[in-house]
Amino acid sequence: MDIDFLFERLAGMGIPGVAVMLLLLAGLMWLLMRGADWLVEGAAQLAYGLKIPKIIVGATVVSLGTTMPEAAVSVVSAVGGDAGLALGNAIGSVICDTGLVFGIGCLMTALPVDRFIMNRHGWLQFGFVLLLSVLIVAAFVSGGVPTLTRQVGIMFLILLGGYFTISIVWAKQHPLVSEEMEPRTISVWRCCVMLFFGLAIVLITSKLLVADVKQICVMLSIPQSIVSATVVAFGTSLPELVTAITCIRQRHPELLVGNILGADILNILFVIGASAAASPMIIPREVLFLHVPAMVLIVGIFRFASSVSGTQFNRAWGIPLLAGYVLFTVCAFVFGVQAH
Repeated sequence: MDIDFLFERLAGMGIPGVAVMLLLLAGLMWLLMRGADWLVEGAAQLAYGLKIPKIIVGATVVSLGTTMPEAAVSVVSAVGGDAGLALGNAIGSVICDTGLVFGIGCLMTALPVDRFIMNRHGWLQFGFVLLLSVLIVAAFVSGGVPTLTRQVGIMFLILLGGYFTISIVWAKQHPLVSEEMEPRTISVWRCCVMLFFGLAIVLITSKLLVADVKQICVMLSIPQSIVSATVVAFGTSLPELVTAITCIRQRHPELLVGNILGADILNILFVIGASAAASPMIIPREVLFLHVPAMVLIVGIFRFASSVSGTQFNRAWGIPLLAGYVLFTVCAFVFGVQAH
């Protein structure tokens, strides 16, 4: 049964239906946090078991899991002919992860700066953002219909394989590997089970939670355009946000930093790469004039902050990152209203 239809039926039941929806909201929030607990603890224990830094696990295993929903939505959208949704979803996730999720995390605590990772994964993140931006600009100035071709998608997927390969090499070279690491308390097999079920719970409950909140907003007569620009957009990054808060709460901030780096890279190489390889993506004008400048600005702030910081990000860096995300959201909403 369609999830939105289920909540519409509940809303049609009057007060009893509303009560059920509110109870579901509370239950889903609790379940979401429990799933995030399992995901983060499983990732941390996996790092101990494999004797690799937690930031590497965050940049590969955790980020791959949390970007799966974006990949599925974007590939289906691209094949269905809605390239604007596919491309906007991927670039918007980069903006949201770096601006909103990392910005909030930065304000909550002093996040660590792993110089070894920032000088490698950090520059890859910034480099892939610039590569995508150049390809989009080139598609517009070359004449004809601006398009990300299948060849571009295949190139991104090849680069994705290279990214995972070099991540394994760097994991073995990381200075922390030669140092005494915290002992694991559970087996590697159990870590993988916790990761799998934790991630599944986070992704499923996030989808249910967004559908529940959307219907509650409709019942309160909030316009659909506002709901789409806020609740739906926020919902696509809810897994990353909840995971980030849980990382801080469980004192694994390295996982948060690694997840943001990896998610940004995977949104470009994996999400856009798979979508373009499945079907050439015609690029809407708003991607060139709004999404790309916002992505370069926010990731540029993150790159500059990591370059000038010592062993920790100053909490004040969360302010420009959040401000950039809010500005992008407002501009996207205004642009969308004017377009209609």
